[in-house]
Amino acid sequence: MPELPEVEALAFFLRENAVGRVVTRIDVASLTVLKTVDPPSTQLHGRAVTAVGRHGKYLDLDCEGLHLVVHLARAGWLRWSDALPPAPPRPGRGPVALRVRLSETAADDTTADAAGGGAGRGPGFDLTEAGTKKGLAVWIVGDPREVPGIAKLGPDALDVDREGWASILHGSSARLKTALVDQSVVAGIGNAYSDEILHTARLSPYATAGKLSGEALDRLADAVRDVLTSAVERSVGQKAARLKGEKRSGLRVHGRAGLPCPVCGDTVREVSFADRAFQYCPTCQTGGKTLADRRLSRLLK
Repeated sequence: MPELPEVEALAFFLRENAVGRVVTRIDVASLTVLKTVDPPSTQLHGRAVTAVGRHGKYLDLDCEGLHLVVHLARAGWLRWSDALPPAPPRPGRGPVALRVRLSETAADDTTADAAGGGAGRGPGFDLTEAGTKKGLAVWIVGDPREVPGIAKLGPDALDVDREGWASILHGSSARLKTALVDQSVVAGIGNAYSDEILHTARLSPYATAGKLSGEALDRLADAVRDVLTSAVERSVGQKAARLKGEKRSGLRVHGRAGLPCPVCGDTVREVSFADRAFQYCPTCQTGGKTLADRRLSRLLK
């Protein structure tokens, strides 16, 4: 799933490539992707993209006060093209769920483009989704806070300092891994970067969030800042097509089960759930103890 660094990089890319251009046409290829019906997608036609922002893992294109908000979910992605094919994507065929066509330049006479349906091979982007489990979602709203998920977001992970973490986690009985990926607690961290943060901070995924020592809170706050900032710096400026590879190249434990930990050399272990898994290093994070590979397990004695 794209997380804070990748979504920030996509926002940066769109600021560089989409801001100033005019939306000439929206092609909806999947009826399930669009979560709002009023205003309709045609209301975006003829509007310039004036800003691109991020709310946690949500991408926000401001089109002269009307917002196209995207959540890429697990298997969604944004695919930019300098020359989109003129034919609209066929509903139910292929991975494209929604296509946004833009004017050639900000100075174009886009009135004619919009009237003609944006049929030329102009620039724009596709929102795609792989697999059969669909989670990619798009909203068209006057205010991003109208999106239920955005309304419930906690503070952005990059805005939380050490005192903020102490306040957020105070009294929580949740496992630390669970708290880090709960978007209502803090926004932007997902499965991959929570693994990296916990490894960097030398903390167990199963530690009780509200019982961290002061020294552990120091390590957590430093790790969140260092891991996310480093990932943003590696990702921003990359083309959208390269971001997934860039993310994988920077991971030390996530997705590396069975490989040696780059810090201590111990074997990276995995705990699997019904629909996801996380990875950790026993030596670095759990005092050498192995976590049983079932949801409600405790540390093995």
